[in-house]
Amino acid sequence: MVRLSFAGHDFDIVPQGALYWAARRALIVADLHLEKASWFARGGQMLPPYDSAATLADVQAVVAAVDPAEVWCLGDSFHDAAGPDRLSDDARAALRALTTAMRWTWITGNHDAGAALADRCGGEVRDMAVVDGLVLRHEAVRGDPCPELSGHFHPKLRVQRRGRSISRRCFVASATKLILPAFGALTGGLDAAHPEIVRAVGRQAEALLAVDGRLLRFALAA
Repeated sequence: MVRLSFAGHDFDIVPQGALYWAARRALIVADLHLEKASWFARGGQMLPPYDSAATLADVQAVVAAVDPAEVWCLGDSFHDAAGPDRLSDDARAALRALTTAMRWTWITGNHDAGAALADRCGGEVRDMAVVDGLVLRHEAVRGDPCPELSGHFHPKLRVQRRGRSISRRCFVASATKLILPAFGALTGGLDAAHPEIVRAVGRQAEALLAVDGRLLRFALAA
């Protein structure tokens, strides 16, 4: 894992695209988008129905590696409000095992099922939270001076290397905003320098990429 300092707190970047907050034993993930494939299937676009199982397997692996006492999901944990009802029995059991083993908080996003999440999947549901001076919410609020962690944009860094275009999910950070990449297995991504991301975080923000034990920084303006 690679250390990242933000707003006076130290985090470790987990290779799968999450943050581990050792001071609180807290794992923070964004945009799981569980049951996205089954949502597309309802509209006739058939995708392999394994995204939820793959995403939950990644969550289980990270939990096993860092042993958190609490987990915070920063919104869009399901792809739509009916997503929890479409979970397979195995996926539902895996998710229930996670939400009952530690303090689990769902921050609602624009895709989520809201309060019904807790009834179907366990855990606690909140619109946003303030934790040790940091705001945890789904989408960055432009102009809010409070330091915040958020998701929503699924940032990816795209660079040209030796004539090839390489894309990797990344974090985007300014002095007061830190956007996490999407954790889900079937989420896609938005270029870190996209105008919507720049509008949310400001032109002085950077894309952060953890590679081989180092934290690489790329100015969005560049």
